Amino acid sequence: MSLTKTVLRFAAPLPRLESFQKYLFLGPHPDDIEIGAGATAAKLSAMGKDIAFLICTDGRFGTDKLPNGPKGDALAQIRKQEAQASAALLGVKTLRFLDFCDGGFYDETALRLSIAAVVSEYQPDVIFAPDPCVSSECHPDHISVGQAARRVAVLSGNPGIMEKMELSPSPVKVLAYYMTAHPNCFVSTKGYLDLQLKSIYDCHKSQFPERDAVAVYLKLRAAEFGIRSLKGCAEGFRVLGQTQMHCLPEAAK
Repeated sequence: MSLTKTVLRFAAPLPRLESFQKYLFLGPHPDDIEIGAGATAAKLSAMGKDIAFLICTDGRFGTDKLPNGPKGDALAQIRKQEAQASAALLGVKTLRFLDFCDGGFYDETALRLSIAAVVSEYQPDVIFAPDPCVSSECHPDHISVGQAARRVAVLSGNPGIMEKMELSPSPVKVLAYYMTAHPNCFVSTKGYLDLQLKSIYDCHKSQFPERDAVAVYLKLRAAEFGIRSLKGCAEGFRVLGQTQMHCLPEAAK
């Protein structure tokens, strides 16, 4: 570790992810939050935190598991109902949908402005989103939502910029990336992994008609992150505080 990075760890420590009150989870598709951070969302909800899910696309192209099943508008409606059931199971009371078309068929500026409007209204302390900087990630919706989140997070507290968008400022204190290759923060999720799996397999049946390799992967990931953090069972995130979001390349990993 470089001298600069070592000094910054003490001068600008990462914020404690569980210490805030309002959390906004961004999902590119109706099941992504559950896969990337479902156990953490359930834990924060159980702690009495104010949790909101924002699903950005309608998921209409999201399944090949049921080749003779519903498509298009019918599938999008089913996936919306599945997201509602899952959020309720995880204890999430606020759920919003942007209804952009799955598969990247939308204007990315419109996506960013729509997310900014929700942030302005909801005033979250923390935004969770997929990490757009993972070199192996190829899905346009994951990348677009992650990129939009980082731009909104760093600009949402600027009164002039938000006024230009005809929105009220909403300073975001923390950006937490899920599905990341470089986690720097781990949340103990002991007792919540089963609820996470239940939210996926009992609620998102159009995507997961039966238990598959995703369950194995999530269990392995929880165990690995638990060992790395000495927490037993954990989810890992790449966390950026307000200091790390701007002009601080040492915070990249």
